[in-house]
Amino acid sequence: MDVLIATAGVLPPGPVADFVELLVGTQGNATVMNVTQAPAEFLDELEDGSWQPFDAPAGPTDRDRAAREADRYIQERGAKIVAPVVAALRLRDVETATLFVEADDVAQAIIDTAERVGADAIVMGATRRLFNEMSWTSVSMTVTARSSLPVLLIPEPA
Repeated sequence: MDVLIATAGVLPPGPVADFVELLVGTQGNATVMNVTQAPAEFLDELEDGSWQPFDAPAGPTDRDRAAREADRYIQERGAKIVAPVVAALRLRDVETATLFVEADDVAQAIIDTAERVGADAIVMGATRRLFNEMSWTSVSMTVTARSSLPVLLIPEPA
């Protein structure tokens, strides 16, 4: 079984890794992803050249550089967020890949990524109480409602 794990950084790494290890067995693998919603102001600053990383060489600004810097931001932020879950999975010898996506519609990005990687199930965190009115507007509930795949929700630690 192949599993997509979507995290915004609140999934408890140990319990998630224990659970996913059972799901994937010896033949499956896990893909851990993060969806970043890059703030429009940040992207505008990249395009007009008013923001640069400390180690960026001085030079002309252009749209290609802005796109590279936005991608770098998404990759670095994503890697930091998924690191605890990835480390816990690798400690259990679960074959693990990572993906970092920028999107405005987080739920749809998760569903599209699950389809793209051929996942058999999606594992996500439930950051709100599950059986109240507000939970139905959460990303995890939107994925649950829209996805044709099983969605397994793991609550954040108490």
